[in-house]
Amino acid sequence: MKVEQTLEEQYEERGDDHVGSSQDTPMRKDAFELSDTEKISRIQENVREIMLTLGLDLEDDSLKGTPKRVAKMYVNEIFGGLHPDRKPKSSTFDNKYKYNEMLVEKNITLYSTCEHHLLPIVGKAHVAYISNGTVVGLSKMNRIVDYYAKRPQVQERLNIQIVKELQEVLGTEDVACVIDAKHLCVNSRGIRDIESSTVTAEYGGKFKEETLRREFLDYINLDTEF
Repeated sequence: MKVEQTLEEQYEERGDDHVGSSQDTPMRKDAFELSDTEKISRIQENVREIMLTLGLDLEDDSLKGTPKRVAKMYVNEIFGGLHPDRKPKSSTFDNKYKYNEMLVEKNITLYSTCEHHLLPIVGKAHVAYISNGTVVGLSKMNRIVDYYAKRPQVQERLNIQIVKELQEVLGTEDVACVIDAKHLCVNSRGIRDIESSTVTAEYGGKFKEETLRREFLDYINLDTEF
């Protein structure tokens, strides 16, 4: 019992220290054996039990539907990116106009969830690539960011997953991603620092070169108010 308590305290501390486990989202082998409907049913009962344990009156009109709303939100929305069937189809096209400079899609709105406390991560992602003969539709870059954001995340891992996916889609290592986001596990609990944000980056291929990396960061800093 004492060993289990010590381990639990260590996990608690690691969560505050923002430690990630791997580049891939930790998933069990049986993650997709249950249907979405079955998952919603189970989560609904568990949320109901949490609320009852907290002493909330689930007969109240305002709270009565909360367990099901939360369960549907988890499965269909904020954790929808866990299911591979929801991965966006990313069609590519020949780069017929021979554009050989970097393409930057910046200020992509990002909503994710911290896997340590299941609180929101809100920010912007900036993605760039250099064509190796193919290009991808601009909206697909937003969809890839959204897909990997819709799961319990560590921001560093999110950077890596976005870059790896675009590298595979485009057939090039020349992909970069910078994320600037606020973590409510920092802003609303613990230290409660509402001003701080977290910036992470992942650079592949030519973006590891200082000159190109600086050019990408300069693009991000351009004023784009219209």
